Amino acid sequence: MSKTYKRILLKLSGEGLMGNQAFGIDENVLSMVTDSIKKVHSKKIELCIVIGGGNFYRGVNNKNKYVDRSIADQAGMLATIINALFLKSALVAKGINCEILSGVDAPQIVERYSYRRAQELLSKGYVIIFAGGTGNPYFTTDTGATLRALETNCDALFKATQVDGVYDSDPKKNPNAKRYETVSYDEVIEKELKVMDMTAISMARENNLEIVIFKQESVDSLSNALKKKSNFTTIK
Repeated sequence: MSKTYKRILLKLSGEGLMGNQAFGIDENVLSMVTDSIKKVHSKKIELCIVIGGGNFYRGVNNKNKYVDRSIADQAGMLATIINALFLKSALVAKGINCEILSGVDAPQIVERYSYRRAQELLSKGYVIIFAGGTGNPYFTTDTGATLRALETNCDALFKATQVDGVYDSDPKKNPNAKRYETVSYDEVIEKELKVMDMTAISMARENNLEIVIFKQESVDSLSNALKKKSNFTTIK
């Protein structure tokens, strides 16, 4: 019997919005993702979202020797705000009340994050997009997503990826890679499974936050993961 979730945090990758493009946002992918969110939201499940910025800029992967890591990470945080604006616009166009709360001050564009404001919006049925990471460099969007999921008392963190779960090796390189249905936080850390950064996994372990890794490939992907009807991996 599948678990009932009342409030979840959905972690989306910026790269996942590119489709077959090399950069930016594919309109069809954006429409599919927002339809997926709308389908879940219509079931009265409260939704928080964190989206990366890799389709514009990934601070953590900065290779420019003239750009300091802190500056690169700040650019990456701004990229998440860009994606949040597009995602919010698409959700609102489809009739979903949505607001962005940012860890970075940009008052002309988005609201500043606060715990009380987040709880107020959730109580009113809003979908919340958390942008700007934690507002600090050296923290990935995985860590930011875990932090926000814990702060807003989410039942679980659902991470949408390009593969259908956690594997013991890269399934794109190894056709014999084994997918885990369930894996412990400790195994992820000990085996260095490349699914989330170790800070995020450690925070989830310390606070018993369930993480579900699934493949975002259709309008039904998130719904099926919630119902445990598709391939996925649960980390707990």
